[in-house]
Amino acid sequence: MDLAFTAQEEQFRQDIGAWVRQHLPPEIAHKVHNALHLSREDMQAWAKILGRKGWLGYGWPRQFGGPGWSAVQKHLFEEECAMAGAPRIVPFGPVMVAPVIMAFGNAEQQQRFLPGIASGEVWWSQGYSEPGSGSDLASLKTRAERHGDHYRVNGQKTWTTLGQYGDWIFCLVRTSTTGKPQTGISFLLIDMKSPGITVRPIRLLDGQCEVNEVWFDNVEVPLANLVGEENQGWTYAKYLLAHERTNIADVNRSKRELERLKRIAKTEGVWEDSRFRDEIAKLEVDIVALEMLVLRVLSAEKSGKNSLDIAGLLKIRGSEIQQRYSELMMQAAGPFALPFIEQAMEAGWQGDFPGGVLANAPLAAHYFNLRKTTIYGGSNEVQRNIVAQTVLG
Repeated sequence: MDLAFTAQEEQFRQDIGAWVRQHLPPEIAHKVHNALHLSREDMQAWAKILGRKGWLGYGWPRQFGGPGWSAVQKHLFEEECAMAGAPRIVPFGPVMVAPVIMAFGNAEQQQRFLPGIASGEVWWSQGYSEPGSGSDLASLKTRAERHGDHYRVNGQKTWTTLGQYGDWIFCLVRTSTTGKPQTGISFLLIDMKSPGITVRPIRLLDGQCEVNEVWFDNVEVPLANLVGEENQGWTYAKYLLAHERTNIADVNRSKRELERLKRIAKTEGVWEDSRFRDEIAKLEVDIVALEMLVLRVLSAEKSGKNSLDIAGLLKIRGSEIQQRYSELMMQAAGPFALPFIEQAMEAGWQGDFPGGVLANAPLAAHYFNLRKTTIYGGSNEVQRNIVAQTVLG
């Protein structure tokens, strides 16, 4: 197992890093480095920049318009983007639904949907969770019934991240009630401008509406928008979730946030506290260990071996690390981490307190937001069971 990058891979890293630093708008990088609110325009601006370069679908094969990069190149691209302060690519289109359309969609669906995803023009949302159907996703109740050349969809989805911006939504819907719950689920692509769809934002503690409820009231969806076979959607959902769980690990963002934690600790005067530095050191060791685990998978893929089926394990460790660095940031800033006044933040106020730094004001919101990481994409308790069964046997 060789975890070192080749000379060609290091050159690739340098080229990617130079391009990202040249094309990433500095005002967007400033927001990312300081955990300030990113608007839809901010996120989509970067997506379109990548789309024009052909890199928004950076994990796509060439046959579908992607760069055809190796697993190592994709990792280096993610790392350079994260360290430069680029917004995380909103994953629902290019990272989640696109691979499903490539693997299970027909040629007409691929030609119809993939170009808009690749360019960043079309914003996709995910319709999985429902009230009472989160970790037990197979219990979902949103129904899709055939009526001639279309389905009629009724039900509710919840915790739909950034759903208020969505142009399209991919949904798991129940098309049969016979047999096991998993066998009666289908995968539908739904235009969010369709009559009968209502999006209701859920206001969170930080004042933002990151998640939403989405209601379907007799929404007509063409049969042509069914991906794959009817009642086989659970298979496609598991395929998609493997992509999501690996994406949640997000080791490169953790490396960037570790540097931010160190800046806050030094500015607030707690860097000299050896016990606090010990906690930072423990976190850094865990981030390095997670990166080594990712590199082991990449090394196996590069050598043609079967990589470990550890998407769940990456999700567990990555999500816990994200929560830990947000906790340490809160501890470092102390009482300066608590205030969050949305109107003042939007007006540019960052605090006039002695020793206060730009990154402090959003810390409480950042901390609360990251409580979700051990739940979405399959709760960590469920992931531990999956790891025990698939990896440990």
